[in-house]
Amino acid sequence: MRRSLEDYLPLTQAALMAELHQCFRDRIEMYSPRDYLLVAGDAPILLVAHLDTVHPEPVREICRSADGEILMSPQGIGGDDRCGVYALCEIDERAPKKPWLLFTCDEETGGAGATAFADDWYLRPEKERMAWKFLTEIDRKGRGEAVFYDCCNAEFEAYVAGKGFRTECGSFSDISILGPELGAAAVNLSAGYYNAHTQHEYICRSHLEETIQRALTMVADAAEEQTPYYEYEEDAYAYDDWECIDWGDYGAEDPGLADDEWGSDRSGRRVLYY
Repeated sequence: MRRSLEDYLPLTQAALMAELHQCFRDRIEMYSPRDYLLVAGDAPILLVAHLDTVHPEPVREICRSADGEILMSPQGIGGDDRCGVYALCEIDERAPKKPWLLFTCDEETGGAGATAFADDWYLRPEKERMAWKFLTEIDRKGRGEAVFYDCCNAEFEAYVAGKGFRTECGSFSDISILGPELGAAAVNLSAGYYNAHTQHEYICRSHLEETIQRALTMVADAAEEQTPYYEYEEDAYAYDDWECIDWGDYGAEDPGLADDEWGSDRSGRRVLYY
């Protein structure tokens, strides 16, 4: 059943997972209730969004601007990443060729759901592993931004730019794990939310819809035989250039984190988890 953006905002992570499991019950490919839900599609593209938010309590009140364009909540609206969840469901509803969808848990505490999925993916026989042409997450603040993290595939970046997105820097999201693990080029696109990780977070509907429309063209492209498979190519200097971290995501200047506030990725390299 098709739902509005507001329907997703009040749900806990567990309740949202249960809702999505019911909605896509006929297309579930892989499922771990506390970690992830993989929904099978027709087009060889994987869309990604995470189910958790940073806010300690669920949304109880939704405040709207007079024209309904802006949404806020005293509890924190949770656009990061309920906007992405809504976007994936809308794209799937509208696309003639359905994309693959991956909903993950606990991105905000280090990408546990994405890591669990990557681990389980490689337990499958190789012939059962879907080859995706590229990965597209919808979990970036703002409007018209694209973040590639340590993926350095110039052709893929040019392709995304051709959809109207400008390249920006970011710190971490699930594709930071999924891109290198699955070997596919990956991008994180703006989801139309602002002031992330604060009680002043708000959602701009039209900016989210803009990304949905552009992502729909990417799904259609992936379904075309002539669209290439974009491989994950790692930036050789990614771990030496800490200036690339966008401290604006945190609403502050470089916080000067202590050593124990950094984590490690699956290769043992030092990465910032937020």
